[in-house]
Amino acid sequence: MTASRQVPGALAAIEREDPRLRAFLDVWREEALARLPGASRLPLAGLPFAVKGPAGIRSYAARRLIAAGGVPVGSTSVPGPGTYWQTWGLGAHGRTVNPWRPDRTPGGSSAGSAVAVAAGLVELATGSDGAGSVRIPAAWCGVFGLKTTNGLLPSPDRSGLASAGVLARSTAHAHLYLRCVLDTYEPAVTELPLRAVYSPDLGYADVDPEVEAVVRGAVRRLAAAGVIRLADTGCELLDPAAAWQAVRAGRAAAPDEELRRENDRRLDALFTDTPLLLTPVTPNRPHGHEGPGELFSTALTWVFNLSGHPAASVPAGFTADGCPVGLHLVARRGADVALLGMAGAAERVLTGLRP
Repeated sequence: MTASRQVPGALAAIEREDPRLRAFLDVWREEALARLPGASRLPLAGLPFAVKGPAGIRSYAARRLIAAGGVPVGSTSVPGPGTYWQTWGLGAHGRTVNPWRPDRTPGGSSAGSAVAVAAGLVELATGSDGAGSVRIPAAWCGVFGLKTTNGLLPSPDRSGLASAGVLARSTAHAHLYLRCVLDTYEPAVTELPLRAVYSPDLGYADVDPEVEAVVRGAVRRLAAAGVIRLADTGCELLDPAAAWQAVRAGRAAAPDEELRRENDRRLDALFTDTPLLLTPVTPNRPHGHEGPGELFSTALTWVFNLSGHPAASVPAGFTADGCPVGLHLVARRGADVALLGMAGAAERVLTGLRP
């Protein structure tokens, strides 16, 4: 589809679908159409994209996408005042709903970005991930999500936990994102099978058995297709909850730093001869808008915000009640482009897994 049709098509879809999905805070119709003539002559040729939250248009990634010919069509929902556990997105029309299960949350905090991509309103949207804020909504909305290596791209987060990310319909669109936002983009060759370690719980998480069964089934399909060769070892880490919370609050003490160093040592040892670690993205399925109770949906994601590794969510399948589940792929620090290649190989096997 040409640029002259892509942007108007995205705007029309948003106008039609967003009152139901509530994925957008703001839609920039006039500005998007005005950008088209200049954007159509650049590499992205007017590709419409969405940005996370009110400040998303000022992010480094958004500026680079615009410079490459992307056209921002609006800002997507993030948690609003008083919605910490009630919903992970508050759009212009109300709380953001999961496109697969409107009675469930889409996850967050990149809630609207995930929903906009899942509903086909845009092909990609920017996000940021400080504890799983890209990967969790990607998993729960059945789209691809990437958290980049900490520090690879500029981040306003003083704690160092948050890194830029992207939510996309496919790994191919995520490749477009990296080509635009990285100063140097070197394609990586993915040699199959990939040596991989699978850990259902990283040694500490309490995982919903049906979620784990969906992910384990996806891992088996990848092995049967020759994409991965599973190592005999697992991955046992220390529960990072207290350390993450302490770092986020700016009060990390010696025990928190030692836990962080110990997990780093274990991960460094794993990635010495294994390019890929696989887990579920979340220990639970999407919860209702009333909140998760005592559950931490971040249990399997925030450890990699502490360690800084790039990590991605690939759609793995669905639970019996129609909730999407994500397969978590983690690679060595700095191996973001290689991780996209690995995720693409997995995606080709797992594509089309719908209830």
